[in-house]
Amino acid sequence: MQASSSPTPEPSVEAWRAVASLYHAYFTGIVLFSVSRLGPARARELVYEIFCRQRRERFLPGLKKLNIDHLPPAVAAAQYHYLSNHIGGVSVEYMYESDRKAWIRYAAPRWIWSGTALCGIPPEVSQAMLLGWHAQNGSMLNNPRLGFVCTKQTVDGQSGLEGYYCEYESDLQPHERLRFARHEDAPDFEPAKAPQLPIENWPPARLAKAHRNYAMEYVRSAFPTALELWGPEEATHRLRMAAKMVGMQFYHEVAQGLGAGFAPDAAGFALFLAALGEAHGNPSSIERRGNACVVTQTGWAFREGLDEWVPELGLAWNGLLEGALYAHNRRIQMQFHAHESSSGTSVLTWTLQD
Repeated sequence: MQASSSPTPEPSVEAWRAVASLYHAYFTGIVLFSVSRLGPARARELVYEIFCRQRRERFLPGLKKLNIDHLPPAVAAAQYHYLSNHIGGVSVEYMYESDRKAWIRYAAPRWIWSGTALCGIPPEVSQAMLLGWHAQNGSMLNNPRLGFVCTKQTVDGQSGLEGYYCEYESDLQPHERLRFARHEDAPDFEPAKAPQLPIENWPPARLAKAHRNYAMEYVRSAFPTALELWGPEEATHRLRMAAKMVGMQFYHEVAQGLGAGFAPDAAGFALFLAALGEAHGNPSSIERRGNACVVTQTGWAFREGLDEWVPELGLAWNGLLEGALYAHNRRIQMQFHAHESSSGTSVLTWTLQD
């Protein structure tokens, strides 16, 4: 099999959705792995720091991009979570009550803790997400009166994760920015009254790409956070272990999305790797070198823009493909190498041999 110089066909909508599914599962797997191996307290710390990172990097630019930065603080914060999660394919609702009070509700089934994973998430880990993001929106907006009130949590067996942004009469102390009011209940969602995005007019391909990027961004936030909290050795070990498990469990689902029909040999897995690279937006080629198949990928969508990085984290990410290989054919030998070209572009190679 020789490397092809002909243009690679545009990946299908199903291929982009397959990549989104893989990263979605990987993020949930990282959290569950942390809960089961390190305990709820350290998993809570990880989730809190991940959502702090996302808030710092995405909230204010997102308000401007969505053209809602001119709205009252409570309304702008609630609309941001509704619109941004809606783009990502999350089941989410928004209910306006006043300029100083606006609701947000993540309805069942929960995206972030999908399927039976919901049963393994401790309440304090779910709270960490609110503490890291929702409770801090007021400080990001330089409004010390804005807080978040949580009225339900799905991980407590309630009907969803819901609550409202409230602008109080006086400044809040840090511990007052998140409070719980389980006796309150969100009003009914009326789609016609919710803010609208042009995604209703987006073609399926653009929407599928948005879903892919949304899911990938969660893991892109988890990697530098784990590096910061655990150090290179422990972060690599834990992220790689979780990746292997997820890769094994989701290989067949992802392969089907990429086109299925991958023969259970080295050549078949080479085709899988190349298709997966293309679905990330990274050109990939395959060539035969003696008895081995070599896959070369130019560019690394997952790695781009992550300044907090050590080479070992590449091995952690590649754990997804190690796990996938176990499910494809555990007898195949695979070597992985990542380097930068003279132009600074990431180049990844996998050498596969039956």
